Amino acid sequence: MQNNIKQLEKMYRRALDARTPWINRWDACRRYTMPCDDADAATLFDATASDAADNLAAAMYSLLTPPESAWIDLIPESDAAPDAAPAVSALRANLNDSNFYTTIHQCYMDLVTMGTACLFMAEQPIGAASAFSFSAIPIYDIALLGDVVFHTTSMPASDVIERYPSWTPPVDIRDSIKRNPDMPLRLIQCLNGTEFTAWLDAGGDIENNIVSRGTFETNPYIIFRWSLASGEQYGRGPVLRALPDIKTANKVVELVLKNATIAVSGIWQADDDGVINLANINLTPGAIIPKAVGSSGLTPLASGADFDVSQIILKDLRERIRHAMLADRLGLLSEKEMTATEILARNADMVRILGATYGRLLHEFIRPLVERGLQILSRRGTIERIKLHGDAELKYLAPIVKMAASESTLIQE
Repeated sequence: MQNNIKQLEKMYRRALDARTPWINRWDACRRYTMPCDDADAATLFDATASDAADNLAAAMYSLLTPPESAWIDLIPESDAAPDAAPAVSALRANLNDSNFYTTIHQCYMDLVTMGTACLFMAEQPIGAASAFSFSAIPIYDIALLGDVVFHTTSMPASDVIERYPSWTPPVDIRDSIKRNPDMPLRLIQCLNGTEFTAWLDAGGDIENNIVSRGTFETNPYIIFRWSLASGEQYGRGPVLRALPDIKTANKVVELVLKNATIAVSGIWQADDDGVINLANINLTPGAIIPKAVGSSGLTPLASGADFDVSQIILKDLRERIRHAMLADRLGLLSEKEMTATEILARNADMVRILGATYGRLLHEFIRPLVERGLQILSRRGTIERIKLHGDAELKYLAPIVKMAASESTLIQE
């Protein structure tokens, strides 16, 4: 049964209201790790958080989805189940031939920075190199209400017509589109269960701006969170957790630089005697500054600022930031030689730290990815239809699973 249009409009407004408090949090997280404009970059003085976020995203990439690696397998649940080997081979091949490994790193950056990431898994036309195409959707463009996903995007009118050929543009914008096919249109796409609805955000009732309606067998919007607090829709990541220390460290570095500027150029005072012209004074090496006979001219003003303690504070803040973002754990292997026992202990520590996140990502990211991949390949006739928890069980073979096995070995010993 298709969605009630009026109810859908109310749900969309509620989803936007629920997202509003998160916008400022995301802005702050992104400002201190991935500044998007010159204004943000000009106020960023400490790159500790940015460096730690890059390292953590890279670690998640190698621990969860190592490229060109057999990190997914299927185990038949009964003798009557279809042979899973061709499905596994096709799934791996199509992932390797797609843009998955370049796109998923962007999602990991969003996951670490904002706490929530969205991977859109689309189907390619027959004859393409891969059956899959992936896009990292900015979380700013996503609004959630329970399991309902609203995706706001802007695209040229020609692209909207190409994507939804049965759509007839409304009379009030039809002539504008004819004159300018690249005219940008704001489009809202909603997936409520399996029901899909797309409409123009052009004011008025949604019913008068419907672009397309249909159904999806599996959800193309794969949304996953780092961690989730009770009653919240959006995740909390390491950057949000470390944000107070990140802001403080950035402010301390800013004050240190200001103090360094004072130490280099100094603060000066001069008698306001009507003789010395402060506008003509240039404090450069070798400069000669004239003064009236008998006047004091320019004299340095002693500064009472002493920022020696700032280095102690800054060191402590940076250590806490790196600890919150796992940088002090991720660098252990590269810093020194380790015995096998030390490596097992280090792996056990990483599994304990990432265990809850790993479990959530397995449920919210890996399993939906495999389910949609199998559904697309079976519908195209590439493989037999295989259902997880029916025909086959997903076996995850990523490095983080091997680390968990190492922890079990360490506990048994």
